[in-house]
Amino acid sequence: MLLYLLITCLSFLFFKTLPLNPLPPWASETPLLSLFFWKDFSFFALSKFTKQGLSILFRPRIPSRMSLVRRTLSLSSSKVENVDDTPEMSVLDLPELVLECILGKLPPDALFQMTGVCSSLRERCRSDHLWEKHMKMKWGRVIGPAAYREWQCHIASKTDLIDVKQGKQKGLMRILSLGWPFSWIRSKVDDHGTKQRSSLPADSIMSWYLALETGRFWFPAQVYNRENGHVGFVLSCYDAELSYDPRTDTFQARQFDLHLDLFRYPPHGRRAVAIEKGVPWERLRAPPVDTPPHDLHVSDCLNELRPGDHIEIQWRRNKEFPYGWWYGVVGHLESCDGNENYCLCHNSDTVVLEFNQYTHGSRWRCTNISRRDHREEGNEADGFYGGIRMLRSKQEISMWKLIWPTQVLE
Repeated sequence: MLLYLLITCLSFLFFKTLPLNPLPPWASETPLLSLFFWKDFSFFALSKFTKQGLSILFRPRIPSRMSLVRRTLSLSSSKVENVDDTPEMSVLDLPELVLECILGKLPPDALFQMTGVCSSLRERCRSDHLWEKHMKMKWGRVIGPAAYREWQCHIASKTDLIDVKQGKQKGLMRILSLGWPFSWIRSKVDDHGTKQRSSLPADSIMSWYLALETGRFWFPAQVYNRENGHVGFVLSCYDAELSYDPRTDTFQARQFDLHLDLFRYPPHGRRAVAIEKGVPWERLRAPPVDTPPHDLHVSDCLNELRPGDHIEIQWRRNKEFPYGWWYGVVGHLESCDGNENYCLCHNSDTVVLEFNQYTHGSRWRCTNISRRDHREEGNEADGFYGGIRMLRSKQEISMWKLIWPTQVLE
């Protein structure tokens, strides 16, 4: 009984402290509750309320862990919003001249990787003026007009093949359009057009550079000292088709073997093609004249030749083989003592050509040609001499001296 009295007093004290609000309208219509219910309510509800009230009155003002987390998240989100509001600078925001200067300083591999960053940089990094510098720097010494013509033919054949494939695809699309929804056909055509626009143009310098760098494109050039300096080819240069090997930084070379710049099939029938591997850069050059290897070069320098001039002359073993170029110098006639003050060799119709890499008395040591009506001369025993070109560049002359044999040949 005392317990009920204590609970009643405490409840009265707390109820007195609470604000008195008017009862809801339904309270007047509700019948009186049983005494048993009020006992339960007084004991459980009021005790719970008492605990909550006491905890509210006496606990310190410490924020809960959940409120701390929410506050931290709100602060961090505000920081993120502030960061997002500040504009970020990309490489495309640089001035045009600065960006072009940066791209121009990149090596080929880095410039190629930049094409995969975005569409804007892809168009810039594919431009011909950027790749032209790399082409001249690495390939300029071995690429000539003949290689450029070969590349144009390669592009034309590739373009024709693409046109044929596109024609087949268009025909297939017409057939499919009869049985498939037009929207599906249109999406496929649009996807194909997007791939074409994003692909590398075949006629770009970058495309040519990559074809050379990967060895996929065989190009015409000339190789010094066939078969890596074989005694029968010392101080000579032959026309060949070359393919680059990026793993070894060397080339494969296969000799021209057909009239009119075609390979592997001579006029009298097919013959095995010798392929020389591991050819270094030092043994290569671009063809100095635009004369096919089976054609006689037109000699336009015969009237200028004087003793001491450096020349290259065409020579071949027989008429079934292409010409190679051999290095020599213009010598004096037998009637001349070699004195420059009294030498009249330049007035003679006969021109003496000397090949000083061979010993005196060798049949390859010298030969005579006619200055007035020079044409292919020779026989099956000594071979056939063709056209002559005069070397006017010190660089060409120094290259022949660089590969001069260490001992005199027989």
